[in-house]
Amino acid sequence: MKNTILNNFNNTSKQFIRVIIENGISEKKEYTFEDTFTIGRSDECSIRLNQGSVSRVHAEVKYKSGAWWIADKNSSNGTYINGIRIDRVELVNDSAVQLGTNGPILHFKLEENNPKPITPEKQADPSVTSFISHYFDEKENENAGQHTRMVRQAYKKIKKKQRSQYLTAIIVLGVIAAAGITYSIIQQIKENKQKLLAENIFYEMKSIELEIAAFRSQLSNLKDDNIEKALERFDEKHDQLERNYDKLVEDLGIYDLNEEDKLIVKTARIFGECEFAIPEGFISEVKNYIKRWQSSPRLNNALERARQRGFIEIIVNYLTRNQLPPQFFYLAMQESDFREEIVGPQTRYGYAKGIWQFISQTAERYGLTIGPLADKNVYDPADDRFNFPKATNAASKYLKDIYTTDAQASGLLVMASYNWGEFNIINLIRSMPENPRERNFWKLLEKYKDKIPEETYNYVFYIFSAAVICENPRLFGYNFDNPIKDYLNG
Repeated sequence: MKNTILNNFNNTSKQFIRVIIENGISEKKEYTFEDTFTIGRSDECSIRLNQGSVSRVHAEVKYKSGAWWIADKNSSNGTYINGIRIDRVELVNDSAVQLGTNGPILHFKLEENNPKPITPEKQADPSVTSFISHYFDEKENENAGQHTRMVRQAYKKIKKKQRSQYLTAIIVLGVIAAAGITYSIIQQIKENKQKLLAENIFYEMKSIELEIAAFRSQLSNLKDDNIEKALERFDEKHDQLERNYDKLVEDLGIYDLNEEDKLIVKTARIFGECEFAIPEGFISEVKNYIKRWQSSPRLNNALERARQRGFIEIIVNYLTRNQLPPQFFYLAMQESDFREEIVGPQTRYGYAKGIWQFISQTAERYGLTIGPLADKNVYDPADDRFNFPKATNAASKYLKDIYTTDAQASGLLVMASYNWGEFNIINLIRSMPENPRERNFWKLLEKYKDKIPEETYNYVFYIFSAAVICENPRLFGYNFDNPIKDYLNG
């Protein structure tokens, strides 16, 4: 006698893989696959991760010889398992894979796809079975009575009508569901394309900004109306791009965030960084540094010192005169806490002095006179580094030069360069592609985080977080208003 349970059990088994996005920007947080799939930034990838550290087609996962394998597809930033860069490796259950050293993290779970055994149906009550068979049997029976035949005909009509209704309902529901899914997909594609378009506009805008700055620098001594008109056309194109970008950012709702997160994203834009390229974890890291500021009176004390001595207006005026974000004001605060007679620790380039902490070599290059006590750890009134207006003028020009050349209009990269020293960071920066999309602070961290001193990392985040706080100090528990706001349009 055959065993019904064994006969109805599907004993085939196929392993499938579940991918959980732990850290990364993706349409969904979880995916399931039974066959080969790809991971990357491209719309063509099965799992699309919209982050700069991810290549267009970053990795491929394939089921082969009873096992799942992941292979790097010549990505720019590599594929890592347990911190080790891989080319191709077999995935074990709960493997954690990272795309780039600071990129998205994906967990892979291997599961057996065994359908549940089909159990025999429970036998109907014999009396009910015979009643169903007698009145609703599809086969015609000539010996059936008139009453039975009428019941059967009525049943057929009802069944036919129900079939028609069910079919109509199924078709309608199917059309609605398909339309909903199609609309959702179209909207997602549209949104992804708009984000990519916005990012492209942003970096095109930055490239034009750099071109204008280069032309102005080269032609600054010429008085030619044609040149001025050409520069004006550049400005107009840049302004139009900026308006287009702002409209796209608004449409995509990038600033539909809580107030703190919104300020962080806004400040990134102020410093010349693209909102759509902000890496995962950056916002939370900035919040950590905001807490550091909140845990001490340093910010209050430094700003009060700047107010009392009239430093704020002078710094903001020099920065805006050089077409720089006035928020670089907080770089001077990080350097010196606005203490005029400060002398920094000795370095191999000598002592850094004054509010902007210039070393002698850089100060001389920007027109400052170095005093006779340059080699001593003392204040020197004959040294222009202690002359606040002169030093601020020189610092603004220096920042502008970094911003428009090697830093490729990345404000955060300017900060890193200013702190670490142009002679230390310049080789790393120049090893990166010469365009704003590929040469910025995010990319520097991605490629060279292990080479960047902790002091420089802290320096950038302290300045940035101070700028965030001071956009709306009362939001963060401070009892003052934006310190530079009154001088921005003066």
